[in-house]
Amino acid sequence: MIRLLKKIALFILVSHIAYVILVRFIDPIITITQITSWISGDGFNRDHVSLKQISKNAKLAVIASEDQLFPDHNGFDMKSIQKALDFNKKKKGKKIRGASTISQQVAKNVFLWQGRSWFRKGLEVYFTFLIELTWGKKRILEVYLNEAEMGKGVFGIEAAAQKYFRKPASKLTRTEAAMIAASLPNPKRYTVKPVSIYVSRKYPWVLRQMNNLDDDQDIARLITVSNQ
Repeated sequence: MIRLLKKIALFILVSHIAYVILVRFIDPIITITQITSWISGDGFNRDHVSLKQISKNAKLAVIASEDQLFPDHNGFDMKSIQKALDFNKKKKGKKIRGASTISQQVAKNVFLWQGRSWFRKGLEVYFTFLIELTWGKKRILEVYLNEAEMGKGVFGIEAAAQKYFRKPASKLTRTEAAMIAASLPNPKRYTVKPVSIYVSRKYPWVLRQMNNLDDDQDIARLITVSNQ
């Protein structure tokens, strides 16, 4: 029995690693979150595009809004995690502050489900480690921009650009990209069109952060793709 369990555990481990490596080169067909959206009636609208087909403004906006240390960390922002733990401890469950990096969000969005259980968070750490080890930052950013939920039934920057601004992701302006990025904490609630109060207040902050990061060479190398 123990030998059988070991074989099953080894099979699961090897399968996980193989799928992570596969997604390094091939876009996910569909994710658990996207299936849930479709089944619940919210819809499923997504168009995969390559990193070179995405405006630099969009890449910079999500980094500025979600994870400014993205080029530098190994998947985890330990300072932000500690701040979130301290905040949540003080609030005693009344409010919860997250500290997920872009890498962690990709691990959750592609391989797992939404939720805040410790079990899911543990799996998130595992998959974050794997993608940081095997993908590279540009692929992580590309998958994030293609799989992240950006509205009710809207997944990825191309679908968001077409729905909200009637243009491809490659043509998004700084303001448009900042508005989409501002909605990311809860895109179903913080809507881009019609613009919610939250987005209207946050996107100017995102724009200021984008301006502050314009001269960051590590980010510039990350968001620049040849022939773009």
